[in-house]
Amino acid sequence: MTQNVGQDVLAGVGDLLPVLRDRAQEAEDQREVPADSVKALEETGFFRLLQPAAFGGLEADPLTFLTAVRMIASACGSTGWVASVLGVHAWQLALFPPPAQDEVWGADPATRMSSSYAPTGQVTPAEGGHRLSGRWSFSSGCAHASWVLLGAIVPDADGNPVDFRTFLLPARDYVIDDVWDTVGLRGTGSNDIVVDDAFVPEHRSLSFMDVSRLACPGQAVNPAPLYRLPYGSVFSYAITTPIIGMASGAYQAHVAYQRDRVRASYIGQKAAEDPHGQVRVAEAAARLDDAWLALEHDMTALIGHARAGEKIPFALRLRVRRDQVRGTGQAISAVDLLFENSGGRALRSGTPIQRFWRDAHAGRVHAINDPERALSMFGRGEFGIDVGADAML
Repeated sequence: MTQNVGQDVLAGVGDLLPVLRDRAQEAEDQREVPADSVKALEETGFFRLLQPAAFGGLEADPLTFLTAVRMIASACGSTGWVASVLGVHAWQLALFPPPAQDEVWGADPATRMSSSYAPTGQVTPAEGGHRLSGRWSFSSGCAHASWVLLGAIVPDADGNPVDFRTFLLPARDYVIDDVWDTVGLRGTGSNDIVVDDAFVPEHRSLSFMDVSRLACPGQAVNPAPLYRLPYGSVFSYAITTPIIGMASGAYQAHVAYQRDRVRASYIGQKAAEDPHGQVRVAEAAARLDDAWLALEHDMTALIGHARAGEKIPFALRLRVRRDQVRGTGQAISAVDLLFENSGGRALRSGTPIQRFWRDAHAGRVHAINDPERALSMFGRGEFGIDVGADAML
């Protein structure tokens, strides 16, 4: 992909931000990102950023994708979240066996997938594949997808776990159960996926052992450096980046509001002239810069190794997860500072600051944002202690 193509997508996303900002309340009210917003994002080329060139994708630098996600989330947290998780699935499908990619994109390269990776369903090995049953929760944006990626533990004949795999199913094999009614990220439509004894052929599943080793069957047909990046790095930042975007949107809304706000309890003082408020704004801005600069540094290092054909250093993979969870924490602390400095009127329904605050905190509880787990992995790595085979790296 040329740099100009990436800039064209970012320019298109930028032009769309006022519309997404105006629809933020609509997304929240209907508990789902409006279909017109998803279509508009598709028309910018956003969903093709991480898609293989063989299917019309742009194979963009991951920073281009993450920059676009941050922009979208700064206008509407729910739309940014859905855009990120739907958009990153193109990257994962590129790692699947080629027949799976053909099934999904062969007839329509614009086909999208949602996901739910927590292994809450049951898998039974079957001739030529597996049978899948159960309920998977938190499938963000599933109404805008016609396939789903589901995580499940594969047992041996004695029922002992031997593999963790991602299974790819078409819409005909599952039902969406509308259960999403939350205080944050209400517009993501993160409903449950219910499967009743569906057969999944072998080529439509991907072993996490292969993913962890960065040796997946799809890399034979998608040799671009983009597809040699670690899953734990790409997916974890696809969750943190929308939260940074939400905090950035809160910052923009806060500064605009405070410029004209008069603090009645302080004898008509303009809020913008309050030195304590100025310090909070400066601190929030610095925390957002810290989070984003670490992301840029990490992604630049990752793609640099991949382009050079080098093995991704394990220490770098640990650093990425360290910086990712800290980036989430910095974004949350920034949005908290801004919310605390906004006054009582910011509590009103419909104001952007309270929606960004709720959305960011909802994103924070995603399992991949568990700071102690990721920071402990980094510390163990520094001391030369085994990190563990099940680490999300």
